[in-house]
Amino acid sequence: GPTREPIDPVRYLSNHSSGKQGHAIAAAARSAGADVTLVSGPVAIPDPEGVRVVHVETAQQMLKEVQAALPADVFISTAAVADWAVAAPASSKTKKTRGAPPPVLKLVENPDILATISKLSFNRPPLVVGFAAETDDVIDHGREKLARKGCDLIVANDVSPAAGVMGGDANQVHIVSADGVESW
Repeated sequence: GPTREPIDPVRYLSNHSSGKQGHAIAAAARSAGADVTLVSGPVAIPDPEGVRVVHVETAQQMLKEVQAALPADVFISTAAVADWAVAAPASSKTKKTRGAPPPVLKLVENPDILATISKLSFNRPPLVVGFAAETDDVIDHGREKLARKGCDLIVANDVSPAAGVMGGDANQVHIVSADGVESW
């Protein structure tokens, strides 16, 4: 399994994701006859049936396992990977000291998995699909992300609190490509 990095076992920062979207896409691809490898972060839902699942906890582990799954015909990057990680995770509980200032958390940038796979010169999947969870200007941000990441499609969706999408079972998305936008 993946090498575990030390974390404060009691308190931690998270970029929580239900994993529902990625699991549903993996199950749909499997139902369509694809041989599917799902690299999943920590979620509280069951693994889809008939799908090879690799469980990871960090962005570094996820990138390593995605690269290990190549070559592939399609790479669909639904994971809500955090942009930042704590530079030096604690190996034990960080205690509060009365009167002392709170500890300073130094952050480092996590790997950009979608851009890394999109820009491969060897073993790049012919179709690379990314997701853009946005709270405003959804389509414009989707177009910008498509160009910046170098992928073939971006599935842009509104995750503002009013949309009620996060953790839900229904979603409206905009498929952004170099050719235009299709709303589903």
